[in-house]
Amino acid sequence: MTGKKTTRRSAGLLLFRTGAGRGLEVFIGHMGGPFWAGREDAAWSVPKGEYAPDEEPWAAARREFEEEFGHPAPDGAWVALGEARQASGKTVTVWALDGDADPATAVPGTFSMEWPRKSGTLREFPEMDRFAWCTPEEAAERLVKGQRVFVDRLREHLAEGGAVSAGGGG
Repeated sequence: MTGKKTTRRSAGLLLFRTGAGRGLEVFIGHMGGPFWAGREDAAWSVPKGEYAPDEEPWAAARREFEEEFGHPAPDGAWVALGEARQASGKTVTVWALDGDADPATAVPGTFSMEWPRKSGTLREFPEMDRFAWCTPEEAAERLVKGQRVFVDRLREHLAEGGAVSAGGGG
Protein backbone atom coordinates (compact mmCIF):
# COMPACT_ATOMS: atom_id res chain seq x y z
CA MET A 1 0.00 0.00 0.00
CA THR A 2 1.46 3.34 -1.00
CA GLY A 3 0.99 6.55 0.95
CA LYS A 4 -0.62 9.56 -0.63
CA LYS A 5 1.95 12.11 -1.63
CA THR A 6 1.08 15.62 -0.51
CA THR A 7 1.33 18.31 -3.17
CA ARG A 8 3.76 21.02 -2.15
CA ARG A 9 2.16 24.44 -2.33
CA SER A 10 3.59 27.95 -2.37
CA ALA A 11 1.91 31.33 -2.34
CA GLY A 12 3.31 34.64 -3.51
CA LEU A 13 2.65 38.29 -4.06
CA LEU A 14 3.52 40.10 -7.30
CA LEU A 15 3.70 43.87 -6.81
CA PHE A 16 2.99 45.94 -9.89
CA ARG A 17 2.96 49.61 -10.79
CA THR A 18 2.02 51.60 -13.84
CA GLY A 19 3.15 55.15 -13.09
CA ALA A 20 6.93 54.88 -13.40
CA GLY A 21 7.17 56.17 -16.98
CA ARG A 22 7.81 52.68 -18.43
CA GLY A 23 4.23 51.44 -18.43
CA LEU A 24 3.47 48.29 -16.46
CA GLU A 25 6.27 47.02 -14.23
CA VAL A 26 6.39 44.05 -11.87
CA PHE A 27 8.57 43.59 -8.78
CA ILE A 28 10.58 40.35 -8.76
CA GLY A 29 13.59 38.97 -6.90
CA HIS A 30 16.71 37.12 -7.98
CA MET A 31 16.98 33.79 -6.16
CA GLY A 32 19.87 33.58 -3.72
CA GLY A 33 22.40 30.87 -3.11
CA PRO A 34 25.19 29.31 -5.13
CA PHE A 35 22.98 27.53 -7.68
CA TRP A 36 21.58 30.84 -8.97
CA ALA A 37 24.78 32.92 -8.69
CA GLY A 38 25.88 34.24 -12.07
CA ARG A 39 22.56 33.38 -13.72
CA GLU A 40 20.08 35.98 -14.91
CA ASP A 41 17.68 34.31 -17.33
CA ALA A 42 15.11 32.11 -15.58
CA ALA A 43 16.73 32.83 -12.19
CA TRP A 44 14.19 35.30 -10.78
CA SER A 45 10.98 34.67 -8.88
CA VAL A 46 7.85 36.22 -7.48
CA PRO A 47 8.44 36.60 -3.71
CA LYS A 48 6.77 33.40 -2.49
CA GLY A 49 7.12 30.43 -0.23
CA GLU A 50 5.62 27.18 0.95
CA TYR A 51 2.75 27.00 3.39
CA ALA A 52 1.13 24.34 5.55
CA PRO A 53 -2.31 22.86 4.77
CA ASP A 54 -3.84 24.75 7.72
CA GLU A 55 -2.55 28.18 6.57
CA GLU A 56 -4.53 30.43 4.25
CA PRO A 57 -2.61 30.91 0.98
CA TRP A 58 -3.06 34.70 0.97
CA ALA A 59 -1.69 34.87 4.53
CA ALA A 60 1.33 32.85 3.40
CA ALA A 61 1.81 35.18 0.43
CA ARG A 62 1.83 38.20 2.76
CA ARG A 63 4.22 36.48 5.21
CA GLU A 64 6.59 35.30 2.48
CA PHE A 65 6.74 38.73 0.84
CA GLU A 66 7.87 40.20 4.15
CA GLU A 67 10.35 37.37 4.82
CA GLU A 68 11.93 37.55 1.39
CA PHE A 69 11.94 41.32 0.85
CA GLY A 70 12.37 42.33 4.49
CA HIS A 71 9.43 44.77 4.59
CA PRO A 72 5.67 44.22 4.83
CA ALA A 73 3.58 44.24 1.69
CA PRO A 74 1.98 47.60 0.99
CA ASP A 75 -1.69 48.04 1.77
CA GLY A 76 -4.14 47.74 -1.08
CA ALA A 77 -6.53 45.49 -2.91
CA TRP A 78 -5.26 42.15 -4.20
CA VAL A 79 -5.84 40.67 -7.66
CA ALA A 80 -6.12 36.87 -7.69
CA LEU A 81 -3.91 35.50 -10.49
CA GLY A 82 -4.72 31.85 -9.80
CA GLU A 83 -2.51 28.80 -9.61
CA ALA A 84 0.15 27.26 -11.81
CA ARG A 85 1.97 23.96 -11.49
CA GLN A 86 5.73 24.33 -11.63
CA ALA A 87 8.19 21.93 -13.27
CA SER A 88 9.09 20.67 -9.78
CA GLY A 89 5.48 19.59 -9.29
CA LYS A 90 4.82 22.34 -6.75
CA THR A 91 1.59 24.32 -7.14
CA VAL A 92 2.06 28.09 -6.83
CA THR A 93 -0.79 30.53 -6.12
CA VAL A 94 -0.11 34.23 -6.75
CA TRP A 95 -1.89 37.51 -6.13
CA ALA A 96 -0.96 40.87 -7.61
CA LEU A 97 -0.99 44.12 -5.69
CA ASP A 98 -0.70 47.65 -7.08
CA GLY A 99 1.99 49.15 -4.89
CA ASP A 100 5.53 50.40 -4.68
CA ALA A 101 8.73 49.18 -3.06
CA ASP A 102 12.32 50.35 -3.24
CA PRO A 103 14.62 47.49 -4.26
CA ALA A 104 17.56 49.23 -2.54
CA THR A 105 15.90 48.81 0.87
CA ALA A 106 15.65 45.00 0.72
CA VAL A 107 16.65 43.09 3.85
CA PRO A 108 16.14 39.52 2.63
CA GLY A 109 15.67 36.52 4.85
CA THR A 110 18.34 33.84 4.74
CA PHE A 111 18.70 30.07 4.59
CA SER A 112 21.56 27.74 5.51
CA MET A 113 23.05 24.99 3.39
CA GLU A 114 26.22 22.98 3.17
CA TRP A 115 28.53 24.74 0.75
CA PRO A 116 30.61 23.68 -0.99
CA ARG A 117 28.74 20.38 -1.21
CA LYS A 118 30.12 17.60 0.98
CA SER A 119 32.46 20.08 2.69
CA GLY A 120 30.77 19.88 6.08
CA THR A 121 30.61 23.68 6.13
CA LEU A 122 27.24 25.33 6.63
CA ARG A 123 26.91 28.73 4.99
CA GLU A 124 24.09 31.23 5.04
CA PHE A 125 22.66 32.74 1.86
CA PRO A 126 19.91 35.30 1.19
CA GLU A 127 16.63 33.77 -0.03
CA MET A 128 16.64 36.49 -2.69
CA ASP A 129 19.83 38.46 -3.26
CA ARG A 130 18.38 41.41 -5.15
CA PHE A 131 15.10 42.84 -6.37
CA ALA A 132 14.13 44.85 -9.44
CA TRP A 133 11.21 46.46 -11.21
CA CYS A 134 10.86 44.91 -14.67
CA THR A 135 8.64 45.43 -17.67
CA PRO A 136 6.60 42.35 -18.61
CA GLU A 137 9.06 41.68 -21.43
CA GLU A 138 12.04 41.80 -19.04
CA ALA A 139 10.18 39.61 -16.56
CA ALA A 140 9.50 37.03 -19.31
CA GLU A 141 13.27 36.55 -19.67
CA ARG A 142 14.16 36.72 -15.98
CA LEU A 143 11.40 34.73 -14.27
CA VAL A 144 11.58 30.96 -13.95
CA LYS A 145 9.46 29.53 -16.75
CA GLY A 146 6.58 28.31 -14.55
CA GLN A 147 5.93 31.78 -13.12
CA ARG A 148 5.75 33.77 -16.36
CA VAL A 149 2.06 32.92 -16.63
CA PHE A 150 1.30 35.21 -13.68
CA VAL A 151 2.61 38.28 -15.52
CA ASP A 152 0.51 37.29 -18.56
CA ARG A 153 -2.57 36.93 -16.35
CA LEU A 154 -1.92 40.33 -14.75
CA ARG A 155 -1.61 41.97 -18.18
CA GLU A 156 -4.88 40.35 -19.30
CA HIS A 157 -6.61 41.48 -16.12
CA LEU A 158 -5.44 45.09 -16.54
CA ALA A 159 -6.27 45.12 -20.27
CA GLU A 160 -9.84 44.09 -19.43
CA GLY A 161 -10.11 46.94 -16.93
CA GLY A 162 -10.33 44.29 -14.22
CA ALA A 163 -11.35 45.07 -10.72
CA VAL A 164 -9.36 44.08 -7.66
CA SER A 165 -10.63 42.19 -4.65
CA ALA A 166 -11.04 44.02 -1.38
CA GLY A 167 -8.76 43.54 1.57
CA GLY A 168 -5.57 41.57 2.06
CA GLY A 169 -6.31 38.80 -0.35
CA GLY A 170 -8.67 36.90 1.86
